[in-house]
Amino acid sequence: QVQLVESGGGLVRAGGSLRLSCAASGIIFRHNAMGWYRQAPGKQRELVARITTGGITNYADSVKGRFTISRDNAKNTVSLQMNSLKPDDTAVYYCSTGTGARVYWGQGTQVTVSS
Repeated sequence: QVQLVESGGGLVRAGGSLRLSCAASGIIFRHNAMGWYRQAPGKQRELVARITTGGITNYADSVKGRFTISRDNAKNTVSLQMNSLKPDDTAVYYCSTGTGARVYWGQGTQVTVSS
């Protein structure tokens, strides 16, 4: 049974930083690309950052230069370091991965950035 558990969300002022973590179980972690997505109220879920099994990363244009995704295959975790946060970054952040045709999601963690 695949489980993704996010942590690290919270309330922060604009310009501040947060670090999100996602602990994965039920998968061979080092064999899976991992992603962070977010969904703001009234908007569609969007990709924030992704990291491949080989450590190649890609980011949404809106977060490039401010967010960094990383993975620790020994601990089965993927993290998202978020710096210079803006009110537009306010959303529920989800960890995600896929195996075959299935996509798995965590329960999400709320990030709120006040102006």
